Amino acid sequence: MNRLNYLKMRISEWPRFCLFGLLVLLASCGGSNQAHKHTNALVNENSPYLLQHAHNPVNWYPWGAEALQKAKEEDKLIVISVGYAACHWCHVMEHESFEDSTVARIMNENFVAIKVDREERPDVDNIYMTACQLAAEGGCGWPLNAFALPNGQPVWAGTYFPKKEWLEVLKYFADLYQTDRDKLEEYGQLLAEGIQSVSRPKPLEESSELSPDALQTGASAILEQADLQFGGLKGAPKFPLPSVFRFLLRQHVLTGQDSLLRFATTTLDAMMSGGLYDHLGGGFARYSTDTQWEVPHFEKMLYDNAQLVSLYSEAYQLTGEEAYKTVMEETLEFIAREMTSPEGGFYSSLDADSEGEEGRFYTWTAEEVTAVLGEGQMAQVFMDYYSFHPGGNWERRNILIQEKNVQKILDEYKLSSSELSQIIANARSKLFTARAKRPRPGLDDKQVTSWNAMMISGYAHAFQALQTPGYRDAAVRAGELLQEKLVQDEGRILRTYKDGQAKINGFLDDYAFTIEAFLDLYAITFEEKWLERAEALAQYALKHFSAEDSPMLYYTSDLDPALIARTAKTEDNVIPSGNSAMGRALLHLGTYLYDTTYTQRARHMLQRMVGEIEETTAPSYFSNWMNLYSELTYPLYEVAIVGEAFAERRQALQQHYLPNALFLGGADEGSLELLKGKLQEGETFIYVCQNKVCQLPVQDAQAAIQQMRRGR
Repeated sequence: MNRLNYLKMRISEWPRFCLFGLLVLLASCGGSNQAHKHTNALVNENSPYLLQHAHNPVNWYPWGAEALQKAKEEDKLIVISVGYAACHWCHVMEHESFEDSTVARIMNENFVAIKVDREERPDVDNIYMTACQLAAEGGCGWPLNAFALPNGQPVWAGTYFPKKEWLEVLKYFADLYQTDRDKLEEYGQLLAEGIQSVSRPKPLEESSELSPDALQTGASAILEQADLQFGGLKGAPKFPLPSVFRFLLRQHVLTGQDSLLRFATTTLDAMMSGGLYDHLGGGFARYSTDTQWEVPHFEKMLYDNAQLVSLYSEAYQLTGEEAYKTVMEETLEFIAREMTSPEGGFYSSLDADSEGEEGRFYTWTAEEVTAVLGEGQMAQVFMDYYSFHPGGNWERRNILIQEKNVQKILDEYKLSSSELSQIIANARSKLFTARAKRPRPGLDDKQVTSWNAMMISGYAHAFQALQTPGYRDAAVRAGELLQEKLVQDEGRILRTYKDGQAKINGFLDDYAFTIEAFLDLYAITFEEKWLERAEALAQYALKHFSAEDSPMLYYTSDLDPALIARTAKTEDNVIPSGNSAMGRALLHLGTYLYDTTYTQRARHMLQRMVGEIEETTAPSYFSNWMNLYSELTYPLYEVAIVGEAFAERRQALQQHYLPNALFLGGADEGSLELLKGKLQEGETFIYVCQNKVCQLPVQDAQAAIQQMRRGR
């Protein structure tokens, strides 16, 4: 049954299917235009994704009051098409359908067409993605194409459609709106109610006790879904899911369960040796299409690389594995080279495509390699080391995949390990230089606040692990840019920054991750301005995002124009949810400031989630909540370092993996309550405290670490 016939069948029984879908979801829970034939309203936007469609013959509008009012005045259905600049199938559908005059004519005559950059407007994306999950056949993804009534209520949504199918679906809805509008309106109401139901924040009904057993149960459930051979969770595609593995590293250290560390390191090893990792230029692709991390979807996202820098930093602190250090350094070289603006902020993504092909920039033929390296040993060793096949290991080209049996190469070519390393380093350098001359993948150069915040944290964590001054400098520079350009009066924050323009009210994750980034900046500088800035953001968020009868926070502020539902998402995914991130940010802020207003709110947020965490069969969707659970179950250490030699002692401590420690201090006591009475003239002491109760001060980092280990 094709998708159009399936759609017709679904529409004929909409109420039943809507209810079924709802139950399932609940259970799972400017410039010249003279050179262009066409120009639409997107030409005035600055989102690279929207600008890609500015000269389509489709009369696209950006999301906003003008388009919605036009739909009401002309009494037309709305087509809402959501994507992002690095999205491969978004490009395919544009070329096949949105650049086609026949498709454009039908869309323009019968619909008001709205294009949405999901990275600018995740709130809009969330509404129509939820509609897709409730109403559509099969999986939902991007491009997301939704049909809605003139009031914005969705009636159906799907993902990529080939041109022929898209024409059929367009004609079907155009006809149905004329012949059976009542059914569309009925279903639109049902779907709106469903979205509102699954999005509504739930109250805290009773106080739940926290137990280490729940964390162990969650970790064990993750292991049950683990691919112990190749790493990651079972099945394909495979996403990195950094918060899952940061939880497992934490749980291993706090409980001593070695199986958690083995699974985590198996995954980290497989990701960095497979095609997911760019072996010439550093950085990770968005996900792997197979179970062995070999064939990536080649787009590179800032948020993945930011979180993976943090993950590999922590893994290096814990294990001392030099390969993890190399991955950190190479990924940050990639960020500095290709993803950093002249002002010091961070760009959003790199496209998967170049020269009209996915992965063309990153893949090689044997002939291309020998053209650069010559016909001798270097080329042969390189191709063996990176698993080349004569006809290609993917679509007649070769993805670089590090050979796991290095000893075989050493024996075959009679090389020492150091000789092999030198050959590979020289070959990589030559091929990287050659690759740089290729047409490059498209760059989305807008800067998203929450993703920039995650990258600031990534740099801060890398600085802690390696104490490389440039990492601290990059983090501080980006933090100052964020504060100057995106933080407004009274702590309000804006979502995006591009071409000197900041716009769109920030969402919950923008606040949560920026608070955490500012706290990370405090931890590596001991400059109290970062704490003050973090608190201003927290106060604004609690004022404008809080739900009346729930400890949770809405994703949008009370100042934003209303959508059909105000959502409060709680599930963690590739990026932790805004609520779990805010819970941890409030706990950390409250601990630094010794303010129970923040720490109690974090506790209540977690308590609201305890039932779902303990009952879930998909613990990866609560991994960051489990990090918060861990921080409240194994209370945080307040590690105060006070005296002239504070920087040296801080460095000695922060190079170690201490997941439940917050660092504070300076040359003097500053203004923090937790530092009062701790300065001893002419000396530098380390105080290991919990809930303001301190053990005996010590002057040696190892002694302080032992105090923390004895306290577990």
